[in-house]
Amino acid sequence: MNADIDRLRLVRTESVGPVTYRRLMARFGDATRALGALPELSRAGGRATAPRIPTAAEIEPELAALAKRGARLLFLDAPDYPPLLAELPDAPACIAVLGDAKLLSAPSIGLVGARNASINGMRFAETIAAELAGRLTVVSGLARGIDTAAHTGAMRSGRTVAVIAGGLDMPYPPENAALQERIAAEGAVVAEAPLGTAPQGRHFPKRNRIIAGLVLGLVVVEAAERSGSLLTARLALEAGREIFGVPGSPLDPRARGANDLIRQGAHLTESAADVFGNLPAHIGAGVLAAFAEPAAVISAQPPSEADMSRARIAVAAVISADPAPVDEIARRCQLSQAAVTAVLLELELAGLIETLPGNRVARTEL
Repeated sequence: MNADIDRLRLVRTESVGPVTYRRLMARFGDATRALGALPELSRAGGRATAPRIPTAAEIEPELAALAKRGARLLFLDAPDYPPLLAELPDAPACIAVLGDAKLLSAPSIGLVGARNASINGMRFAETIAAELAGRLTVVSGLARGIDTAAHTGAMRSGRTVAVIAGGLDMPYPPENAALQERIAAEGAVVAEAPLGTAPQGRHFPKRNRIIAGLVLGLVVVEAAERSGSLLTARLALEAGREIFGVPGSPLDPRARGANDLIRQGAHLTESAADVFGNLPAHIGAGVLAAFAEPAAVISAQPPSEADMSRARIAVAAVISADPAPVDEIARRCQLSQAAVTAVLLELELAGLIETLPGNRVARTEL
């Protein structure tokens, strides 16, 4: 329990995002040592005061409230964390799970689409979800429309996982509160946000990356251009997942997103057989390695202080508001990735940069 308390303290610490959490745990080995190093690291990055670190007394009520609900936390560095999700470079440092946590490590298919779905789209989503759930866990986002139909259909023949944008105690949309309870009883509900967090717009892209990370492939039934469903599809594609598009009428704006995915190479999907025939049994390690920061880099022996001093000057000179890959920064500075990664850790803890998907960094706006 003490280890979980310190892990959660680190997760909830100011300026510690998912990538920084991974780097800290790799460098220091456990959360207790990482917490002790935070003040010095942030000062080295140029911050005048140490990041705000929650006390154990502040964290214990959150753990107690989760336990009272029957939920549990899965931490990124723990063996029961979903292995596919862990391969994302910005995988959540911890997720709260209500229900059967083992489902998150089972072969899964994502199914997402429009909130203002058509009647035919809803019917198709429910039907294909029921067919897919006979062999796979169906993962969706518990939104109105296609997501709701996907969860409902999946529970007719199998089990489903709902990934939500707010805390486990904040059902959204409100009319799906009963559905969320049923999914928790028969499947699993997943949240990255703490209890009491009301879902806001900025939370939904984070939820979408979890959906993309948990699954072997993603089916898009209806999606308008520039929709959240297309963002999920892009994240899934970047992570090496298979993409499936359900074609629709060119006269229906809700069909444009899925039709465009098919035009770009997504598998045209009219039945569950189209999914089963094109879904890999697993994600190749070579694909995943392209997105994850090499463990040898983040766990390497820290550079000397002289090397760090040179690296701090060089890295600060090349980082801008435009995102840049870490390996490109190392090349331009003629530094090792270990030195660059160590400096970036200091700068992020100081609140001067942010780490973005694709192992890229950018200077934050002051």
